[in-house]
Amino acid sequence: MINNKITKAINNDIFKTIGKCGDELGVECYVIGGFVRDLLMNRKAPKDIDVLVIGDGIEMAKKISKSLNSKEKVKVFKNFGTAMFKYDNTEIEFVGARKESYNHSSRKPIVESGTLDDDLDRRDFTINALGLGLNSKNWGILIDKFNGIDDLKNGIIKTPQDPIKTFSDDPLRMLRAIRFSCQLNFKIHEGSFKGIISEKDRIKIISGERISDELNKIIMTKKPSSGFKILDSTGILDILLPELTSLKGIDEIEGQKHKDNFYHTLEVLDNICNYTDNLWLRWAALMHDIGKAPTKKFIKEIGWTFHGHELKGSKMVFKIFKRLNMPLNNKMKYVQKIIFMSSRPIVLSNNNISDSAIRRLIYDAKDDVDDLLTLCEADITTKNPQRFRKYLNNFKRVRDKIIEVEKRDQIRNFQPPISGEEIMNYFNIPPGKKIGIIKGYIKDSILDGEIKNEYKSAKLLMIKKGTLLGLLTNEK
Repeated sequence: MINNKITKAINNDIFKTIGKCGDELGVECYVIGGFVRDLLMNRKAPKDIDVLVIGDGIEMAKKISKSLNSKEKVKVFKNFGTAMFKYDNTEIEFVGARKESYNHSSRKPIVESGTLDDDLDRRDFTINALGLGLNSKNWGILIDKFNGIDDLKNGIIKTPQDPIKTFSDDPLRMLRAIRFSCQLNFKIHEGSFKGIISEKDRIKIISGERISDELNKIIMTKKPSSGFKILDSTGILDILLPELTSLKGIDEIEGQKHKDNFYHTLEVLDNICNYTDNLWLRWAALMHDIGKAPTKKFIKEIGWTFHGHELKGSKMVFKIFKRLNMPLNNKMKYVQKIIFMSSRPIVLSNNNISDSAIRRLIYDAKDDVDDLLTLCEADITTKNPQRFRKYLNNFKRVRDKIIEVEKRDQIRNFQPPISGEEIMNYFNIPPGKKIGIIKGYIKDSILDGEIKNEYKSAKLLMIKKGTLLGLLTNEK
């Protein structure tokens, strides 16, 4: 099958050169996978192209790179029989047709050369097994061995082969199925869905890095809750993130209930996606309540409580990030900070907002204060329109107050007017605990509004506190 849309999409230097070089070498070449799928779905063309070569993919990559006068060096991966280079901001990868077999203890395949049919058979889903001929004899002809076109039209994610074998061989495909379902708003075929449930425990052999990469892609979709609901219904989420599934359910004692914090969390995640593309803020939204399961208590006079869940949740982040091989750096610290502070603006919004409280919020959150407020606003999941407007207006008051106080006091980039070195020189003392006490006293006095953030007032306080600590032995 060939149509004008296809011929127009491949009518460029890259594909013409691939076809010409293929003809010269007597080698069949096909563009395959995501490029073809997205083309047929009228999605934005991806910046990476997969080219299937019925022969030596590495040799073909080198020849085409030279023909295109590419300035990028060809990267060769001999173990996989693949090579790639960049041309005009497009990453082109060449792979020789192959067939694969698997050892049960690993997702790394045993590879040998194969035919076009062999290579199509190893593809993960029918919609990714579509190809376009690039040689002169089959230019623009669509290859569709498994009726992937029909699955595209019907919005179906389906494995081309037996789903149990497909997912057992490479368990990462289970996460890819769920991710594609979420990204494309497609439904996973019944047989493939049952295959995921059957093989869910095989996900344990996948590295944390591969898992987090797929989770990140789900989190970055427009409605990630759909992906996490599938992860939950297949049993995979309980393996990967038991901290989330432990939030499921509603307990009731003496007629008092609490909300289902799992589904509340998914609502918050979807809400925040309307306001930010910050992956780590989305992660913070996903995990902002994970401390509620281990801190949940019923107190007869009060009802259900989750005291300290923010601190507990922030501490749980490290274990999750380490398990998923996620960055144990400032990204993790940012998520921990947002979770730890997640209730601070809520408390402020429920009371008369003092300048002192706002100064402390700005000081503690610093440049992340806007993200913190964004999470709090996303955390409003009440279905009562009046309550929703009330809570949202309360947070607007907090935002307005932050702008007012920050403009006046410049707390966000707060620098102590008095340095530790000056304190040591003035009192002629060595480094020690009392330096920190004086600096803390000055900082608290500024944040509480007792003095202005200026040198003269701070120095007077330094002398006063130093005197109380018995440091002033000589008249200054």
